[in-house]
Amino acid sequence: MLRAPCGRPLAFIGPAGIWQAPHSQRRAGRWDNVAVNASPSPWRLSVAPMLDWTDSPCRVFHRLLTRHTRLYTEMVTTGALLHGDQGRHLDFDRVEHPVALQLGGSEPADLAACARLAEQWGYDEVNLNCGCPSERVQKGAFGACLMAEPGLVADGVKAMRDAVGIPVTVKHRIGIDREERYEFVRDFVGTIAAAGCEVFIVHARNAWLQGLSPKENREIPPLRYELVHQLKREFPRLTIVLNGGIRNDDEIEEQLRHVDGVMVGRQAYHEPWQMAGWDQRFFDQAGPAERREQVEAAWVEWLDHRSQATRRHWPQAMRHALGLWNGEAGARRWRQIWSDHKMKSLSAAEVAALADAARRGIAADAAEHQAHNRQALSA
Repeated sequence: MLRAPCGRPLAFIGPAGIWQAPHSQRRAGRWDNVAVNASPSPWRLSVAPMLDWTDSPCRVFHRLLTRHTRLYTEMVTTGALLHGDQGRHLDFDRVEHPVALQLGGSEPADLAACARLAEQWGYDEVNLNCGCPSERVQKGAFGACLMAEPGLVADGVKAMRDAVGIPVTVKHRIGIDREERYEFVRDFVGTIAAAGCEVFIVHARNAWLQGLSPKENREIPPLRYELVHQLKREFPRLTIVLNGGIRNDDEIEEQLRHVDGVMVGRQAYHEPWQMAGWDQRFFDQAGPAERREQVEAAWVEWLDHRSQATRRHWPQAMRHALGLWNGEAGARRWRQIWSDHKMKSLSAAEVAALADAARRGIAADAAEHQAHNRQALSA
């Protein structure tokens, strides 16, 4: 029997520093006080699932920067959900909507059971991982190695679609090992689409199942965006989302000329302020914050509220925000203070005051130095 969500949904703190009342129940696809996403596709822009990174606190932080970008969980295996602590893996803050659960698995019955859990917990989508190349994942008979078994993937997709009413999507590569023919990924997509899948998130690199680490698999196999574009041309009724190597907003805009959506991974994580402009540029909606100070203040208040509500200390969650001031004067000193283990006994608000003072002091010194140089040049 499926059990009800067991977590304690946290209230959301908006950029203005005002707490909004939490719901006692999560509702799929709804977020009070936020405009409905009116973009052509719900998958127009998303942040990739990243193991050990895109946990719930990370996604809450991203929501302070963008309301409409689709967010994904870390990959969760079917075994972990069916035999482990479901609440630990599935609980999330209601403000994360739209949010998708990514599953790792290959047994259709297990996938269907986990999809039911995803729907019960209030996720907006369940996504099947057919792209992770790590040896650990291969031993579990899922991830990128599933691209060699499109029939099995189709069975899993059909089982999940029969079990739930939320979208079932697939994330995959353009090929595995040295198989670089377009026909390979075309036939894979065609087989899965025949099982009812309508959304494909395509990492535009091959996955080498042996000889490369997961990090090397993100860098060494060449990016071939043209194959993803060709998929969209050949399957115009499907939603095709491109993933891999996207670095800036101009590149996102260029890819949206060819596909329905773009998924950004490590770039979004390491340079989070980039996301602050996404709602306006790609959804024609005002974003939640205009200044980094707004985001920092809201995040710090959320960290302290979370610590009080769950007795979880702030450092583990704060790691997701360390790139907030990247590119600005004083950013390095700001990160150093937040990363100092001696600060762990203080509240997030107390550390924020110290970090802000250090950043502002360095920024003021830099501005004074620049002004002095300008005066010297004009003399």
